[in-house]
Amino acid sequence: MTARPLGIIPSTHSAVALAERFLRIRHRTRELAARLQPEDTVIQSMPDASPTKWHLAHTTWFFEQFILGRNDAYVSPNPEWFYLFNSYYQSVGPMHARPRRGLLTRPSLDEVLDYRARIDDAIAERIARADDAELPGLVELGVQHEQQHQELLLTDIKHAFAQNPLEPAYAPDAPRALSIAAPPLRFVPFDEGIVDVGYDGDGFHFDNEGPRHRTYRQAGSIANRPVTNAEYRAFVADGGYRTPTLWLSDGWATVQAESWERPLYWDEACETEFTLQGRRTIDPHAPVCHISYFEADAFARWAGARLPTEVEWETMAAGLPVRGNLQDSGVFQPRAASFETQLGQMYGDCWEWTMSPYVSYPGFRPLDGALGEYNGKFMNGQWILRGGSCATPADHVRATYRNFFPPHARWQFSGLRLGNDR
Repeated sequence: MTARPLGIIPSTHSAVALAERFLRIRHRTRELAARLQPEDTVIQSMPDASPTKWHLAHTTWFFEQFILGRNDAYVSPNPEWFYLFNSYYQSVGPMHARPRRGLLTRPSLDEVLDYRARIDDAIAERIARADDAELPGLVELGVQHEQQHQELLLTDIKHAFAQNPLEPAYAPDAPRALSIAAPPLRFVPFDEGIVDVGYDGDGFHFDNEGPRHRTYRQAGSIANRPVTNAEYRAFVADGGYRTPTLWLSDGWATVQAESWERPLYWDEACETEFTLQGRRTIDPHAPVCHISYFEADAFARWAGARLPTEVEWETMAAGLPVRGNLQDSGVFQPRAASFETQLGQMYGDCWEWTMSPYVSYPGFRPLDGALGEYNGKFMNGQWILRGGSCATPADHVRATYRNFFPPHARWQFSGLRLGNDR
């Protein structure tokens, strides 16, 4: 099978517009990190998370490795950093163990920021030369990759701050979310039939979003909004975490092993939650967040429903504008929202678990070379989430975007929307 060429990654920007976009996204990452003290940027609170300093360096390594490194004459000023800041690209060389990233006190934060500045200048110069047909697509991929790490930076520092008894606030000055009564839960029906799913346009998309293809969708319905904190609190109060028949086998084993009793960051009384704004009273009308696939699936079963499939989610979201409580709002916390359309809060607030495993679409082929490791090799033991969160950049998400995490993960901004067979 012929591997997919890099030219499949489209970028419709002119050289000037591409350079402006590149520098804007890179600056945004610096803005997010600027709220932190140098000591904050080194901590790694668990193996699945990474220090902020590592995110700053790794996203820079990505541009150096896959753009500057394409020139045989390029000589890195810090070749030993290729080992430190490679994430999982086995085909380009070995890497420092992921669970030990928090031990990298050197290079210093100042050295990493200087590294970013030097690589930014070099990439901007390459863009200005406009002598490489594949460069715009590679820069756009790097920018999209950076936006993914912006969200990870926020979720990882939230987890780290939550381990501190002082419970420091990342964004104490962020606008407070007003509590608005959530609309009554109802289900929006859809018909059975053949539907088209997957990306089919001229803009950027990740390789796992295609190819567009036809598939069959059973008749059913999807909830008009995500499940709220109040609804999930009723599940907790009804013994949801003590009822094994509600849980998948691996989910129940995880509940027992990890002593789960409520969503991550909720206090024992289920009255307050830790947020990037500090500890706050739980808003009963806001979408529940920081739950695993196992918890979302158990709640759906308790509610007499199920999770939607990714086909159901995508076909119902198609055509809706990407609008909602996303990173750009600066709230950094799910919030209740009123809406005028049939389906509300499809974008932002929290990623929504689906019942679909993360597998390839028919005809999928990974990118050529090392970039083929970006998505395809993770199509095993993970589940699809859709819609973006309050930490997702607004211009990064779309109806076809396929996020994925293992079923026990809950430090991401992940919640649920119910589906039904009728």
